[in-house]
Amino acid sequence: MGMTIAEKILARKSRQPHVGPGDLVTVRVDTVILFDNNFMPNRWREILKVNDPESLIVVFDHRVPAANQQNAAAHVTGREFVAKFGVKRFHDVGYDQGIGHQLVADHGYALPGDVLLCSDSHTCGAGVFNCIARGVGQPDIVYATVKNETWFRVGETVRYELKGKLPVAVTTKDAFLQIAGRHGDHATQNVEYGGPGIRNLSISARKTLTTMSAELSAEFATFEPDDVMLEWVRARNPKPFEAVYADKDARYAAVREVDLSALEPLVAFPDSVIENSQPVAAAAGVRIDQAFVGSCANGTFEDLALVAQVLAGRRVAPGVRFIVTPGSQNVFREAARAGIITTLVEAGAVVTPATCGACGGGHLGVLGPNETCITATTRNFKGRMGDPSAKIYMGSPATVAASAIKGVISDPREFLH
Repeated sequence: MGMTIAEKILARKSRQPHVGPGDLVTVRVDTVILFDNNFMPNRWREILKVNDPESLIVVFDHRVPAANQQNAAAHVTGREFVAKFGVKRFHDVGYDQGIGHQLVADHGYALPGDVLLCSDSHTCGAGVFNCIARGVGQPDIVYATVKNETWFRVGETVRYELKGKLPVAVTTKDAFLQIAGRHGDHATQNVEYGGPGIRNLSISARKTLTTMSAELSAEFATFEPDDVMLEWVRARNPKPFEAVYADKDARYAAVREVDLSALEPLVAFPDSVIENSQPVAAAAGVRIDQAFVGSCANGTFEDLALVAQVLAGRRVAPGVRFIVTPGSQNVFREAARAGIITTLVEAGAVVTPATCGACGGGHLGVLGPNETCITATTRNFKGRMGDPSAKIYMGSPATVAASAIKGVISDPREFLH
């Protein structure tokens, strides 16, 4: 019996000829990412030994620059850890800061066939590079740091066959919202993306799908390899790798088709993305207090460029705070060179440093009582971005930008033709 992409990687990394759903496997971990939350005083336990400093990456991203004394203390601890073990891949506040998952893409840190761990739940975004990546708990991340191994239960895989090409003003955020709305959660399952439609999707567009797969409660989210992805990785990382393809007779729990060309702008209504999305028309006219574009799911150069297309020559509506957070300083610089940042600020948007920021309700855009926000980030559950009474709608960057201009949730096709 053949294996899926995730199963083949788990088999290779556990040195077994075959694995299947239900198996427990101990696997070698190629890359471990530690971020500022790992070093928080209430979580940190001093690590006395590191197996392989070359396998480690340390990133400060959740509250950068530090939002309070506790965050600042975590940064101090993290810098001491980096110095102690000679960690070379360190992203401190400054030139190369950014959200860890975006930095993985910027620098080619995830190689096809690899196992990558971090204790942030959106680590699965790295699966766009044909690897398996997962968020794990603090004890597991410490163990992997010390031993370069971890264990998984092998889950069933659901495959999504993408076909067609996205219409104007529609993005892979809308594709995800359709999947989440129609098919619900994928708890204990892996998600595999492939099909002829991926040739029409950029790496950033694909990464939105793998990152948002965390909201499906998926274990791993992977893309089948193609030349676009392989060239992206080779341009950023000289290490050798072997791409992983699913076997022709791989067994899937389900194979579902997504026709990109038939999609329209969708919105997830407050408190959940699971079975909770509708066409944007169903939410049109809802007044908003804040609009936000950013996060590891939608903080790319392409996302900011799309927002700029909507905002060009227009102004953010009175009474609306439009906050835009690039996914990394690399993205910020590229957008600045292209004139995108100027377009955003001239329209009245506030552009913040590269950080997780408002997505997790930590800083730079926390919501107050009874406020309404439309966001192009990762989550919209109650209390996610601030006060539990706030209402959080989720849409694509284009939908968010259109809503910021109108002051109410709006269809981006009005601005993009």
